[in-house]
Amino acid sequence: MSRNKLFILLLAMLTIMASAALAPASAQDIDVESLSACTADNPLTIASSLPNLGFPFFVHMQSQIAAEAEAIGNITLIETDGQNSVPKQTADVEAAITQGVDAIVISPLDVDAMAPVLQEAVDEGIPVVTIDRRVNGVDGILAHVGADNVRGGEIQAETIMSLFPDGATVFHLQGQPGSGPGIDRNQGVHNVLDPVADKYPIIFEQTANFARDQGLSVTEAGLAGLDEPPDVIVAANDDMALGAAEAVSALGLDIPIIGFDALPEALVAIQEGRLTGSIEQQPGLQSRTALRIAVDFACNGNEPAESVILLEPTMITADNLDQAERIGEVE
Repeated sequence: MSRNKLFILLLAMLTIMASAALAPASAQDIDVESLSACTADNPLTIASSLPNLGFPFFVHMQSQIAAEAEAIGNITLIETDGQNSVPKQTADVEAAITQGVDAIVISPLDVDAMAPVLQEAVDEGIPVVTIDRRVNGVDGILAHVGADNVRGGEIQAETIMSLFPDGATVFHLQGQPGSGPGIDRNQGVHNVLDPVADKYPIIFEQTANFARDQGLSVTEAGLAGLDEPPDVIVAANDDMALGAAEAVSALGLDIPIIGFDALPEALVAIQEGRLTGSIEQQPGLQSRTALRIAVDFACNGNEPAESVILLEPTMITADNLDQAERIGEVE
């Protein structure tokens, strides 16, 4: 039996305790019918902005925002793509402010660089809901809806410790510098592994910017520079994990790889044993919840009971694939 398959079996003990991630009831249970009744008399224009629609993760989020807007009805949705560029995403938000949109739902590319323009939107009286990625230093953000990314990173590290109770060498692919998820997932991994660094040393750590091609190239270079392969690879998203899997396969190695996002392609890789697991953060639920909060405030004037809504992440393995939000997209 290969190491990956053995470790997948061991993960069954972890996944028994996994539960479906749910938003707090006050956010998740916003009555869509009441929203529809309100927008029927008060049509809204809402701008959505995602960091980079070149990533399947953000394409899914955008499609879920659009589907929710259609379900509510009488919403003109202005969809924009930040194209992995702070100036581009800033210009998109400035355009939305000029157009006088009723609300903005945005995943900020950078936690700090996007703050000035979002503060400008808030100061102009436009409700702003951040999604997936937070922003720092903006007073008056209506709400943030996302996964608990720190906890997700912690679960990745706890999984490593469960797979290797006697210790392991860890190869760590970090996310995009300056992004909320990249910062938080990195913190989560270190929260767990740093206190036990003697048993679980991180022998290689470098950003691959959430990109698959960089996940491949950074893993190739990193493995070439080590005297012996690591026991496990952990990546801050699935694109990097899938790139790492290509590098590992090309070298004929058998190394457990843990990703983050539970993308459909990653779910297939888990089925086939090329990935050991991936963190589910329910991006569709994040997207739908964020839009409902924005509409409820813009149309009804209702503020959410919680300004920060974090969904609890879970580890998806071959034993609980049915709990993945996007399992229906896997053929």
